[in-house]
Amino acid sequence: MKQKKEKTFLQKAILPASLIVGGSLLSGSHFEKDFQREVRHTVGNNYAFEIDDYTLYVPIVEMYAADALGVQSKNHWFDQTKNLVIANIVSDYITFKLKVWTKKRRPNGDDDLKSFPSGHTSRAFTNAGILYHEFIDTSPFLAYSGYAFATTTGVFRVMNNAHWVSDVIVSSGIAILVTELVYLLHPIIKWNPFKNTKGISFIPRIDNEHYGFYLSMNF
Repeated sequence: MKQKKEKTFLQKAILPASLIVGGSLLSGSHFEKDFQREVRHTVGNNYAFEIDDYTLYVPIVEMYAADALGVQSKNHWFDQTKNLVIANIVSDYITFKLKVWTKKRRPNGDDDLKSFPSGHTSRAFTNAGILYHEFIDTSPFLAYSGYAFATTTGVFRVMNNAHWVSDVIVSSGIAILVTELVYLLHPIIKWNPFKNTKGISFIPRIDNEHYGFYLSMNF
């Protein structure tokens, strides 16, 4: 059986780069404004369903649940956590720097001027990207499921009138590109003090304000 040829980083970067460029060109356009009006007209101007505050974290729950159930992953749980934290820090940094730089107003008229790109969507696709890389070789359905939840997050950011569609598109591209870069560099960052230790769980806590960890040990 012929082995599937691994894509290069440049090949993997085509999709996220296209999302970033395409979304940037769409930002502020008449099409985007008309699209947002149509969305709100369809769901109702008072529509609000904040499931997007939770769906962005589902890929993280899926990953550690799969680890607990013994599903084979690409990396040790500590390496998964390390990649997850690094990817979130980098994508958050890029996302929030762009928010400050672009000063784009949200469709709901909020005065914070931090619409572009979407932080929720960036985190959702970052988490989904880590899940994808860890399980694509052993459990494709699980690997791709994270992107379903990430897409749901982005869709509800638009439906809830918190973001324009370009905010969501660009942030998804940023997140995918960052996770690809983290896994490209993963072999260089080999530090893992728990590789030969059993009975220890190390789970990150990532929310809108803080980064942290939960550590548990079985005796």
